[in-house]
Amino acid sequence: MSKSEPLKIDAVIDLPDNNPKDTANHPATQARTEVAKRGRRGTLELWLPKLVVAPSFLLSLVFVYGFILWTGYLSFTKSRLLPKYDWAGFIQYQKLWASERWWVACQNLLLFGGLFILICLALGVLIAVLLDQRIRIEGTLRTIYLYPMALSFIVTGTAWKWMLTPGLGLEKLMHEWGWTGFTFDWLVNPDMAIYTIVIAGVWQSTGFVVALFLAGLRGIDDAIIKAARVDGAGTWRIYTRIIIPSLRPVFFSTFMILGHIAVKSFDLVMALTGGGPGYSTDLPATFMYTYAFTRGQIGLGSASAMVMLGGVLGIVLPYLYSELRGKNHG
Repeated sequence: MSKSEPLKIDAVIDLPDNNPKDTANHPATQARTEVAKRGRRGTLELWLPKLVVAPSFLLSLVFVYGFILWTGYLSFTKSRLLPKYDWAGFIQYQKLWASERWWVACQNLLLFGGLFILICLALGVLIAVLLDQRIRIEGTLRTIYLYPMALSFIVTGTAWKWMLTPGLGLEKLMHEWGWTGFTFDWLVNPDMAIYTIVIAGVWQSTGFVVALFLAGLRGIDDAIIKAARVDGAGTWRIYTRIIIPSLRPVFFSTFMILGHIAVKSFDLVMALTGGGPGYSTDLPATFMYTYAFTRGQIGLGSASAMVMLGGVLGIVLPYLYSELRGKNHG
């Protein structure tokens, strides 16, 4: 062999013969099969959750957001008993804000919502602070205050209607005990009926507020409280200067949730007063139901529903903004 010729090296490679069994058992074939199985398994794991969630997502997309858009469009039409799809501009919104009953509903919402939120917050904080003292019957008291949360507003409204109806509940009980001159006619008094809704709503939701604030109180570091006691701070000063200010996120979240409940209140009013006497306890939700489903004014009811949606968004969006901002800065 001359020096100019390149050196040739014959590499011996074991290749499977033409026997299918040998080919299937070859390490390279098995490796390719394993990779293919992993690929299919990974694809299945990737798409299976999406396939499971897809029906619920599609139903929500149609029956929630789709009908919101449909309601919004109907609010710009002259729909009455049946939907009409001819564009009519803002005529329904003009009729809405010209309606005396709508203004009464808005005033009732401000009164009910303000008292409902304020009293729930005040009672919730007070009871949570008392329970935070770790008294012996804390578990029993917590169960008592949380029990109304297990009831629907329909049950709450019906129960309080029995108690507040003149001649049936509280008034009858007082007469049987000897106070025959006692009267309590708030439920049938147009000027006072809205306050019966406040009473029932506060009874229903205070336990929820207590649970939120109690969780917030239990989440505060004890070292801060011990340090304050070492510095000579009393219990009142510790709560007013240290603990309560640190619960600002809980206050804000509770305010958002209670405001959302107040705007959407419907079943409580319908079960307790039915919007009466007359329409003295109407709220925007009951106004929408009355005109859209009982008076054949679909367009006007849709307009009131969209205004309510704007009110809910005005409450929820600041909460979402604060949450997202806190996460980004965190």
